[in-house]
Amino acid sequence: MFSKPIARTVAAAVLCSSVAITAVIATDQSLSSGPESLRGETPLLDDKTPPRLKDFPKEAGKFLPNYIGQPPLIPHAIRGYEISANNNACLACHSLDNAHKFKATPIGFSHFRDRDGNLLSDVSPSRYNCTQCHVPQKNAPPLIKNLFDPVESLKP
Repeated sequence: MFSKPIARTVAAAVLCSSVAITAVIATDQSLSSGPESLRGETPLLDDKTPPRLKDFPKEAGKFLPNYIGQPPLIPHAIRGYEISANNNACLACHSLDNAHKFKATPIGFSHFRDRDGNLLSDVSPSRYNCTQCHVPQKNAPPLIKNLFDPVESLKP
């Protein structure tokens, strides 16, 4: 172990450094003006009423893609659609068997290939969760400025 004089010196250094750090934190105004929490001023242990969900149109025209291979946007509301390991509400209208009945866009053929490119007789398990790539469209102002410029052939 340390001798008593060395131990006292180490203890004094630790005490001084912790006091100095506390003083810097107490006087540093930038810490209190940092990024705001998504909870706002609501304390962590209190419940906060979540914001209202966006109102997506019941039916809308299709938005043009911005790049080649972009998953199409969903032109209708999907709130309440169940997509689980045992059920996929999207397939009720978009399966190859039903798409013509409902005048819906059929599932793309790429969704019938596994990760090795082998053709399958049903939708690939890796493509079963539709909302992993496809999202409802909403003509809403962007949250931040978007500088993306679509490819020339896709510009309206």
